[in-house]
Amino acid sequence: MEKIPLIKPHITDAVKQRVNDVLDSGYLTEGPVTREFENKFAEYINAKHAIAFTSCTTGLEVALRALNIGEGDEVIVPDYTYPATASVMPIVGATAVIVDVDPDSMLINYDKIEEAITDKTKAILPVSIFGNPLDYDRLNQIKEKYNLKIIEDAACSIGAEYKGVKVGTQADIAVFSLHPRKFITTGEGGMLTTEDDRLAEWINSYKHFGMDMSGASREGIQFSIIGTNYKLSNILSAVGLEQMNIIDELLSRRRELACNYAGLLGEFDSVQLPKIVEGGLHSYQSYCVFVENRDEIMQKMRDENIEVQIGTYSLHMHKAFNSGGKVRLHGGFDGSKKAFKECLTLPLYHDLTIEQQEYIVNKLSKYLK
Repeated sequence: MEKIPLIKPHITDAVKQRVNDVLDSGYLTEGPVTREFENKFAEYINAKHAIAFTSCTTGLEVALRALNIGEGDEVIVPDYTYPATASVMPIVGATAVIVDVDPDSMLINYDKIEEAITDKTKAILPVSIFGNPLDYDRLNQIKEKYNLKIIEDAACSIGAEYKGVKVGTQADIAVFSLHPRKFITTGEGGMLTTEDDRLAEWINSYKHFGMDMSGASREGIQFSIIGTNYKLSNILSAVGLEQMNIIDELLSRRRELACNYAGLLGEFDSVQLPKIVEGGLHSYQSYCVFVENRDEIMQKMRDENIEVQIGTYSLHMHKAFNSGGKVRLHGGFDGSKKAFKECLTLPLYHDLTIEQQEYIVNKLSKYLK
């Protein structure tokens, strides 16, 4: 069989035409198309503000800066995540305090959050991993009890919901990824959402060199703070904008395929499906399963021309996060170790067929313990 990729961006003729329109216009930097993309994103999430960034990582960095988190402050993050989640703290001078995750859901362990809180803790930066929403009832209890801020790494979670509310409005700030592994992509890019007018104004200014975004005064353009350039070009925004027009179709297809995977895999005792948070609606950015002999299975399935992948990384296993400095490891990491050792990501994309899914599961079944 022809190679089955892990993911394939859904780039239609309409997307290509939208990009060509931008190229023909000559207005290539961030401008009206990016504004339209931001507005469309905010409308879909039902967020007050959506601000486009060069990446989810730069969006997270600016979220920390906007909340005045820096030298001497601590931010609690999960161990099982992509390095970007924890890397942004040292970039702004803060300390990343890394805690374990739940072994069944791979979401941050809420009990471990409370254990790790000190008088230096300023925020929690949890990850709604692979599109599985966080337990915001529990997070908000912790937030209020300890007077903390929540910045959500929602890289994978556009379209996910918790108790009927879309991810992106429950945190003080949430940041989404638009990387090609995501089903709404701009090639590289990110989108930050917040309900706070003051934060949105500061963030928008900072990513535009510190420019006063309220409009030119009689003296002309004014730069009110020291900022930088994290703008998302009209070219990239055009790709995301056209995909946003069909996001419900894209999400519906992903959930249909995820449901089919669950049915096909249900007969195998040696396959464990990650737990979805109670009251949560998964967006299935990635379809993950737990299997004991993951590395062996992964290699054999790749040999069968099926692109499978690990879930993500256990940060405490890497030199950048276990050699001190602006990182503090809190407690054991049994949940994260299990996820890193056993999590297998299966192909999932819009054009994946039921027949291909059956073929994938058939091959997987051959190699299960």
